[in-house]
Amino acid sequence: MQPTHNTLSETIRTLSVELLNKHLVTVIDLHSQMKHASWNIRGPSFIPIHGLFHNVAEDVEDYSERIAERVSGLGGVARGTVRAAAECSFLSPYTLNIATEHQHILAVAGALSACGRSVREANDQAAAFGDNDTADLFTDISRGIDRQLGLVESHIAPRSDDEGHSREAMGFVQTAFHK
Repeated sequence: MQPTHNTLSETIRTLSVELLNKHLVTVIDLHSQMKHASWNIRGPSFIPIHGLFHNVAEDVEDYSERIAERVSGLGGVARGTVRAAAECSFLSPYTLNIATEHQHILAVAGALSACGRSVREANDQAAAFGDNDTADLFTDISRGIDRQLGLVESHIAPRSDDEGHSREAMGFVQTAFHK
């Protein structure tokens, strides 16, 4: 840890930096998944969905910037390289050979959902060890991810047989983390 005038104890700052770096690599991975989806989507709704995925990618890129700035402000080193993301992201790898709108929408929704769940858990963890500012950052990111997830899911056409089924049964929530 680098010296800082931040009044949090070094123990709290170290815990926060570790938690933030875990999510930094994951949002970098999430950003690359969103870009991949935007580049490779095919179908009659290409333009609006491509634009949606592009906007989601921009928002996610902002999250990585905010997380890295918090790490630095706490005296830590932001570990946000592509190699670190590839090695440490907890997201499941994006399926590379899909092309349809529906397949990409489900894959993007699953990645957003998995990241959102972990960010909410990180919020609770940061608050529990006494870093309310980091918890607030995770709250902001969680709100953004939930908003983006809602926009993505709005492109899933409702079917009469979907009534009463859970999100897991619909097949787009990542149930296992990659690492």
